[in-house]
Amino acid sequence: MNESGENAELISQEQIGDDLNGWRRDAFEDIASRLTDPGFPCVFSRNAFRKKLVKFIFVEGSGRKGIRHLGAGLKDYVELSRDWDGALDTAYPLVVVFSADSVTADSVERYHAFGWWVLQELHAIDPTPWPEGVDKDPQSEAWSMCFHGMPLFINMSSPAHQVRRSRNLGRHFALVINPRERFDVFAGDTPSGRKVRSNIRGRIARYDGTPHAQQLGSYGTGALEWMQYGLVEENRERADVCPFAFRGA
Repeated sequence: MNESGENAELISQEQIGDDLNGWRRDAFEDIASRLTDPGFPCVFSRNAFRKKLVKFIFVEGSGRKGIRHLGAGLKDYVELSRDWDGALDTAYPLVVVFSADSVTADSVERYHAFGWWVLQELHAIDPTPWPEGVDKDPQSEAWSMCFHGMPLFINMSSPAHQVRRSRNLGRHFALVINPRERFDVFAGDTPSGRKVRSNIRGRIARYDGTPHAQQLGSYGTGALEWMQYGLVEENRERADVCPFAFRGA
């Protein structure tokens, strides 16, 4: 492993040096250009990047080796996140970036299909029991993707997003991952949380040049989490069914 940690599973932003090369360097610079843009809607991501708090996993391929690499890094991230002290400056977001060779897609829908395939593969290699209180059915408002015993919120970002620019982090498909509880703390269904969500959604509308997706909502209040993981380009109602299936279901 070199000084940048390029071959490690979980890499800290502060570890990334000039020796990060190839597609990883391209992906990092694309992400940096978004998260240093004052207009980028997610103020939490911008703050984390400015303070070098972001964690990264770079996935070379989508075969068994790539999924194991991702699973090991995600397990480390969950362990790091378990003892969170509630402070914004210790709320490390995770960005998982896939090489162009690992996914062949030419539309938002195809990138989303790949993203759900990845989540299903992660679920298949995760031996940890599903946390109590989290529904196993993604058509329930109480469902959330879980890994290593932790509920997560996952944002699928792809190069195919031309309308929803806030879900496009550059030339590579990416999953932006945060523990579910952090959204409940900073942007939950409370007066302050609703104010934060309103501000971010207003910023989304300005950055994207279109109203925010109808599916965006707050956990446990009627909105379905899975629809928020991958947003469609159009502002429309959705009747599709989540492709994720709980093991054995």
